[in-house]
Amino acid sequence: MSLTPVPRSPRPGLAAPHAGPPTMSPVVELNVGGEFYTTTVGTLRKLPGSKLAEMFSSSAKACMDSEGRFFIDRSGTYFGPILDFLRSGQLPTQHIPEVYREAQFYEIKPLVKLLEDTPKIFGEQVARKQFLLRVPGYSENLELMVRLARAEAMAARSSTVLVCVIRNEEDAVHCMDALRTLEEANKKSVVKFGPWKAAPDISDLLDCVKMDIEAQGYQVSYKRYPYRGKAANYFYTFLFTWW
Repeated sequence: MSLTPVPRSPRPGLAAPHAGPPTMSPVVELNVGGEFYTTTVGTLRKLPGSKLAEMFSSSAKACMDSEGRFFIDRSGTYFGPILDFLRSGQLPTQHIPEVYREAQFYEIKPLVKLLEDTPKIFGEQVARKQFLLRVPGYSENLELMVRLARAEAMAARSSTVLVCVIRNEEDAVHCMDALRTLEEANKKSVVKFGPWKAAPDISDLLDCVKMDIEAQGYQVSYKRYPYRGKAANYFYTFLFTWW
């Protein structure tokens, strides 16, 4: 089978398209973002409809590196487990979230489905994310918290963001006056989460907020805000540490 090369003038030391339609050997060498792999055309085309099968179809355009290897412009760190699955159906035992993302990218649907049944991915995709979908404006509130923290960061070692978390409509009634008082006293916004209709409680939501902000590369912690009154359980300070 042949691949149509990408029309590009080769430069020394740079990835370049193969000159003319090359004949694809049953054994192929791959350069995936600087990681090198050897496999077969049959392995790469094992799942029709996958992105890998499409990449190595007879009508695809082939990009070659300077050594004549087929080049895929994506990190190759977790490409090995993708090949192992295509070769023998072997499931990864390490770095499962990372392999899961690669399986999604290459559209290896049987592997995606199997990984979604593992406790780690199941817990994240089915349990935690489904809970957060029931928290109105969750993603927008995370973005707001980061913006507020960064706005206070000038010449400071840390920033604080005040958060109000209400589990249900009854909580909202209890903290309404306190929320208004704190916004007026502190002269800054209070980020409000909730209410939501799901089993997890306020501490679960706070842990999710911390986890998702840390996943963006920030160093953050939280503690209860020192408010006296019936609404004390609803207010928390998130501390962003810059250095």
